[in-house]
Amino acid sequence: MIHQYQLNGYNIVLDVCSGSVHVVDEAAYDLIGLYESCPRQEALAQVAAKYPEIDPQELSECYDDITSLKDAGKLFTPDTFASMAGELKARTSGVVKALCLHIAHTCNLNCSYCFASQGKYHGDRALMSFEVGKQALDFLVSHSGTRKNLEVDFFGGEPLMNFDVVKQLVAYARGIEKEAGKNFRFTLTTNGMLIDQDVIDFCNKEMSNVVLSLDGRKEIHDRFRVDYAGHGSYDKIVPKFQDLVRQRGGKDYYMRGTFTHHNPDFLNDIKAMLDLGFTELSMEPVVTAKGDPSGLTEEDLPIIMEQYEDLARLQLERYKEGRPFTFYHYMIDLTGGPCIYKRISGCGSGTEYMAVTPWGDLYPCHQFVGEEKFKLGNIWDGVTNTETQQEFASCNVYARPDCHDCWARLYCSGGCAANAYHATGSVKGVYEYGCKLFRKRMECAIMVQIAEKLGDQA
Repeated sequence: MIHQYQLNGYNIVLDVCSGSVHVVDEAAYDLIGLYESCPRQEALAQVAAKYPEIDPQELSECYDDITSLKDAGKLFTPDTFASMAGELKARTSGVVKALCLHIAHTCNLNCSYCFASQGKYHGDRALMSFEVGKQALDFLVSHSGTRKNLEVDFFGGEPLMNFDVVKQLVAYARGIEKEAGKNFRFTLTTNGMLIDQDVIDFCNKEMSNVVLSLDGRKEIHDRFRVDYAGHGSYDKIVPKFQDLVRQRGGKDYYMRGTFTHHNPDFLNDIKAMLDLGFTELSMEPVVTAKGDPSGLTEEDLPIIMEQYEDLARLQLERYKEGRPFTFYHYMIDLTGGPCIYKRISGCGSGTEYMAVTPWGDLYPCHQFVGEEKFKLGNIWDGVTNTETQQEFASCNVYARPDCHDCWARLYCSGGCAANAYHATGSVKGVYEYGCKLFRKRMECAIMVQIAEKLGDQA
């Protein structure tokens, strides 16, 4: 299977199953498109008629080159991975590598688009105790097998509303990791309202990454990210974010924005964050319940697609100017990249990765918390809802019929199970709107990589 597209002056051919990316001239692009559907002479005749200025012998040689690439497994490569999907997942069965600790089911902001119901996750407000957090870390260590590197994300709600427990848990983990033969990597996601020098110092010492919530332009950010009195948070948090980023040396952080129906022109929000001095950026499409006025619509789609293309061009322009920035969704590695296990199996939610509530309940990931039927068990007894865990264990890209003909399937690994469930009622469904956005992001990301490797940004 191949995918062909033209973007920013490049004729790009992606061989889906080998991962090979080819940049070709227009005649070769057309010949590749005809290769499997037309006999050789018919394909050559069609392309010769379209490009009369090209010597027919050159076209014939080009056709032979395409055949050589096919024989070398770099074009029209058959899919041989389907039979491996279950086997690869089984290799890590029972091994947990990461936890999302819901350190606070409460928040000091009242964002209307919040999937977590302002941090409550459709339940009661609560703070995780040190005892529960300690048991969660012990659970992670005891269920991590021979894996050395473990990941813990402090999440909410707003985790800084329970900052003392965050500090206690990090200290506990540092105290046991050597004896346990483990290495903890911590991250923290925050809305910034409670950032002070103590928080900055602690994050710089202990957090491998911090995720900072900012939606871009002041008017966009303050439309949704308000306190309980209805006041916007932009003016309060931006100086705190700038201070934290400066003291982190401008690295190991991400600005995490959300765009909605009210700002499908999100590139303007990216530019606003760049103007503030932030260069590590992420802008995520909102996922809402059907009928929510903030939800993205079909009318928004052409605007969003254009924004992604313009964003890719802006990234190349800024690189040329010596002012580079990173956009999270355009970070791909065409030469190495994730292993085939990861490409098939996805994020590992419910198996390798789980979320822990303030009460110690286990869920497949933070987006399932509060959905009672997805509760897997708890950190004392482990996973007791084995039927649901097995559903997630079998949830790979080949378990989704709608993915079979998609060229991007080995890049998204089937997509987000939570988004699929909320869109279709099944974790093995697909969130088609999100798929359209993902495919466009991948086309842009690949183009950016091509331009950088060819030196066209210099």
